[in-house]
Amino acid sequence: MSGHASPLVRQHLDRLAEQHVDVVRVIYPDLTGTDRARDVLLDHLPSACEHGLAFCRAVYHTTPRGETVDIAGGLDAGLPDVAVIPDLATLAPLPWEPGVAWCHADVIDPVTGGPAPESPRDLLRGVLARCAEHGLRPVVGPELEYFLCDPAPGGGWRRYAEAPGNVYTAGRRGDPDGHLIRTLRHLRDLGVGAAAGNHEFSSGQFEINLVHSAALDAADRAFWFKSAIKELARIEGRLATFMAKPFNDEGGSGFHLHLSCEDADGRNAFDDPAGPHGLSATARHAIAGVLAHAPALAALANPTINSYKRFGPDTLAPWLIDWGLDNRSAMIRVPPERGAGARFELRLGDASANPYLLIAGTAAAALLGVRAAEEPPAPLVGYGYDRTKAPVLPMTLTDALAAFEADTALIELLGKDFAAAFLAYKRDEIARFQRHVTDWEFAEYSYHL
Repeated sequence: MSGHASPLVRQHLDRLAEQHVDVVRVIYPDLTGTDRARDVLLDHLPSACEHGLAFCRAVYHTTPRGETVDIAGGLDAGLPDVAVIPDLATLAPLPWEPGVAWCHADVIDPVTGGPAPESPRDLLRGVLARCAEHGLRPVVGPELEYFLCDPAPGGGWRRYAEAPGNVYTAGRRGDPDGHLIRTLRHLRDLGVGAAAGNHEFSSGQFEINLVHSAALDAADRAFWFKSAIKELARIEGRLATFMAKPFNDEGGSGFHLHLSCEDADGRNAFDDPAGPHGLSATARHAIAGVLAHAPALAALANPTINSYKRFGPDTLAPWLIDWGLDNRSAMIRVPPERGAGARFELRLGDASANPYLLIAGTAAAALLGVRAAEEPPAPLVGYGYDRTKAPVLPMTLTDALAAFEADTALIELLGKDFAAAFLAYKRDEIARFQRHVTDWEFAEYSYHL
């Protein structure tokens, strides 16, 4: 089949053959940000590029446990296909799997010829196009934390290298098996823009920083980063989890976003030495927009039932809607850099968030703020978490989804079909949880009642 390849596809085939790659893993995110994929033999890649790979659209409606949620366009339509088109510009050989490269994909609805409504990557593209109409190009730097776990005796998982006090360390004291160094080197060779990493606050918890770049590229790299971390852990017989709060006796894992915008001339549109706090009107309006739409944004930034167990006083996980200048107790922190480094850090997200949806939601809220041209309130001074000084974010997924559904301006930018699918999917998650008897309930009630 490779003989019928277009000249551009032929160039990619020749390059892959020179790299001794004979399999391409075509990978794309579902609604939760989990990777869905198919391995394609190199000779069949031209056909995949021309016709697409057929996947059941209900893959977007499939729960982590493999159940299919009844969402419009899936079960009710007879489980039709979507076409997954390899994006060969994103090809990257896998350092840990010789002979295999992976690439991102575009997901097309064969009926309309346009993007599938649930496609997170295309949703982000749509938001960025709206930003471009206003002369803004969002730039994002993702920061992600995760827990690494070893198999526990008798079944289940326990935190890797359990020991107290290894906060912000590197080396074998908190990482006796050298997980971080090994992972950083794989990520470097993969080309996801990993810059540095360290042992985080909790036992078995790590943070790896990714460089900043244009928003879609940053989302692509964050998606690949999460997929790579989980795959590398599996190779070692371990579990890497980006779950918001996997353990009762430890804090959670965050997904912080550093966001700025470039103007049409490539300058940082958030910088203004003459403006209040050295911030431009665009930056202040963007901050005001994220504050205004924060209740709805929580549904994308904190998308699971477990997410809301990460919140609380003294957790450094924000649960009030506020902003501050270099203040980590605020939901939005403005780091001290100005000039080309002017930006804000949204600290709301947890590590379970889908990178495409979190970045799209944040950029959309910032754009709505720029369009409304409203000013934010005075920045937080001192340590936060004072209910008398700022509104409280939704504290359950149920409340966050209600806020999301009510935010028609944000939904208009993200897309009504996406919003309907996301709400139905997440409300099914809540309904299933409410029917499930937990270990806590049995321990609390079974003996005495």
